[in-house]
Amino acid sequence: MVIKAAMLIVFFAVMVGIGLYCRSSAADVNGFVLGGRSVGPWLTAFAYGTSYFSAVVFVGYAGQFGWKYGIAATWAGIGNALLGSLLAWVVLGRRTRIMTQHLNSATMPEFFGKRFGSTSLKVTAAVIIFIFLIPYTASLYNGLSRLFGMAFHIDYTICVVVMAVLTGIYVIAGGYMATAINDFIQGIIMIFGICAVIAAVLQSQGGFFAALEGLAQVNDPTVSQTPGIFASFFGPDPINLLGVVLLTSLGTWGLPQMVQKFYAIKSEKAIDTGTVISTLFATVVAGGCYFLGGFGRLFSDQVDVATQGYDAIIPTMLSGLPDILLAVVVILVLSASMSTLSSLVLTSSSTLTLDLLKGHLIKDMDEKRQVFLMRCLIVVFIAISVVLAIIQYKSNVTFIAQLMGVSWGALAGAFLAPFLYGLYWKGATKAACWVSFLFSTVVMLANIFLGSHFPPMLQSPINAGAFCMVAGLILVPLVSLFTPKPDRRLVEESFSCYEEKVLVRQRQALGEHQ
Repeated sequence: MVIKAAMLIVFFAVMVGIGLYCRSSAADVNGFVLGGRSVGPWLTAFAYGTSYFSAVVFVGYAGQFGWKYGIAATWAGIGNALLGSLLAWVVLGRRTRIMTQHLNSATMPEFFGKRFGSTSLKVTAAVIIFIFLIPYTASLYNGLSRLFGMAFHIDYTICVVVMAVLTGIYVIAGGYMATAINDFIQGIIMIFGICAVIAAVLQSQGGFFAALEGLAQVNDPTVSQTPGIFASFFGPDPINLLGVVLLTSLGTWGLPQMVQKFYAIKSEKAIDTGTVISTLFATVVAGGCYFLGGFGRLFSDQVDVATQGYDAIIPTMLSGLPDILLAVVVILVLSASMSTLSSLVLTSSSTLTLDLLKGHLIKDMDEKRQVFLMRCLIVVFIAISVVLAIIQYKSNVTFIAQLMGVSWGALAGAFLAPFLYGLYWKGATKAACWVSFLFSTVVMLANIFLGSHFPPMLQSPINAGAFCMVAGLILVPLVSLFTPKPDRRLVEESFSCYEEKVLVRQRQALGEHQ
């Protein structure tokens, strides 16, 4: 217990110390929200990855989908690496950095407002983010309750409050730069932690091949009659598995807290390096999480999913680990949760301040006041998320849990297509953005209250979210063809940034006559 407590104290001290160290870089809006747009590849890549994978993935998704699909759940991790990281950086990284700086936009709603010339579009996007990021923020605490109870026998409420307060301190003090540096440290912990945990869990089952053989012998007639289905390449339900892959991978393209990482990156070289680092990070962390969850059914004699739920699977798998390794797991989950929490509250506070309050409710707001207000709102958002998490834990309010489940689908479904086409296509119209916003939010909210009336394939929030993202990619160009064309001067001005000439070293590009 002394060793575990000492490791936690050192971890928290480093996090807070970095926040205080970065105070000077968070004096203005550009520094507080984007780190001065000068963040290097390693910090940006790790900030992207740690914001991507939280305790929700490690405890919730890995346990749930590993139980449902067996070892085939690893495809979700592979999809996260290839679609959610590699392709996202290649397709969005450079263009996002160039156009957002050209339009002087620090948030996704501000990008929509300036790119499509619509203040109402900006305000609506900010409202959608506010509604759906708060419950998503509350969900980050879910994975901590069982692990902390198992490792320290501490009340869940105390765990949540301590984590929230310490995260708030370093985000409020150091802004984006403190978040990025802490994300780097937390990312390293996550990489080594997940590798150690996988090795320990497999060793407890006699090694990889013995564990795989044991999984092949598991039979669940309610799922499939095929022998060895949970150790197979595609698992018992490849169609629904594809929905998981799409939502958890393609979804990052439309999540404001993820895309905003590209706003802050330093240079062309940083984008190339960051692409490789981010992909490798996702391969290890996401692939490792889902791979570990795939062996969950080997512990079916120790956990009752019907009564305890899917969140009990991963903690049960880890309960037999040595104390020192259990401490590493707790810090791993803390790292995953705190990194995502810091990203979400920074995104929420900046969006509410810059896109809703500034120029609308508060007409005159200088830089100093904007930063002060963002810091105050971080406190508010963290407090709300803590209250929601405690209410859900104490009273099992299912409505909050349902709303958390549709957050990714609603945000990614609403924003992915307008943002992607806004970067690449001059023909995208304001009306098409409205359709994408409304379609996804309505479908995902309806999924909460009327999900049982949806077609069987879309009753799952996961599949409904994937459907909204794909539908948006079709709706935006289709609606754009039949609605008033965008203002030509506005579009040309937005895209002129891509035509600006820059000088590079000859090792990066040959001249025309070389």
